Amino acid sequence: QVQLVESGGGLVQAGGSLRLSCAASGGTFSRYAMGWFRQAPGKEREFVAAISWSTIFTYYSDSVKGRFTISRTNAKNTVYLQMNSLKPEDTAVYYCAAGPAIKTWDYWGQGTQVTVLS
Repeated sequence: QVQLVESGGGLVQAGGSLRLSCAASGGTFSRYAMGWFRQAPGKEREFVAAISWSTIFTYYSDSVKGRFTISRTNAKNTVYLQMNSLKPEDTAVYYCAAGPAIKTWDYWGQGTQVTVLS
């Protein structure tokens, strides 16, 4: 059983930056694809970014491409989401996910709130 704990959320002005972290435990982190999702009030959870276990492949939603960067440090069992040029529409709860492959998400964190002020 893999446990995921997100951190790094907070309040930021539009145009600012935040870096989210997700620490994993209870499994072989280096074997999992990792992803970030978000859910805004009244909306469904949506995909943000994902990275393969090898770090070779990364994927982004069109809405964050060029502004967000996903990365991972397998030695620290941690995946990151660097968010730059934040917009008010990026306001959401951000969730970390893990799975055996991209698009196969078996484990989820509890989420961390990101609020971008206009």
